Amino acid sequence: MQILVCLIALFAACSGETDPDPVIEPGPGEPTARLQLIVSGLDDPVHLSAPAGDARLFVVEQPGRIRIVQNGQLLGTPFLDIASKISSGGERGLLSVAFHPEYASNGLFFVNYTDNQGDTRVERYGVSSDANRADPASGKLILTVDQPASNHNGGQVAFGRDGYLYWTLGDGGSAGDPFATGQDLGTLLGKILRLDVSRACGSLPYCVPRDN
Repeated sequence: MQILVCLIALFAACSGETDPDPVIEPGPGEPTARLQLIVSGLDDPVHLSAPAGDARLFVVEQPGRIRIVQNGQLLGTPFLDIASKISSGGERGLLSVAFHPEYASNGLFFVNYTDNQGDTRVERYGVSSDANRADPASGKLILTVDQPASNHNGGQVAFGRDGYLYWTLGDGGSAGDPFATGQDLGTLLGKILRLDVSRACGSLPYCVPRDN
């Protein structure tokens, strides 16, 4: 609930909302919610996350940056800037970030984006010696999937309670599911992938859980 309220407030701050303090009318028996401006100055924010137990907010900007909100202030220097690797616009761009469950000790996180060719990539990065800066040179490709169209890319990565990384992929576009990928087990499009990214299997930088 707290993350949801933060997301609503954060996106409202970037939407040009003229009422600075709008009230969300509750349903029967529900508490009243009021939007509160958290921060402004973001460029197309699409996702909000944070490592477990971390008071900072990490905001994904679609053009290719992850920004930090700390103590109510938007830090001037991005946590990660990979805009040069990304095609952005419409449903493309840097779309989400997932922090490893053991981020506090290993400093690893994963991002989902569409590259300059329009294909989807999940990459792993590590934090630098500065807790507010990732190391852009640490990027390691986990998996890439060709995209036949510019929309329906999917884009969410998140860790489950089982410690595995879940990755949602859209059907590849365009409209009306012309590729019929959702029921096609021969493609990763239109699927939710479940990966063990805490270890490598053979030449792969991840393992496929036995109970997938």
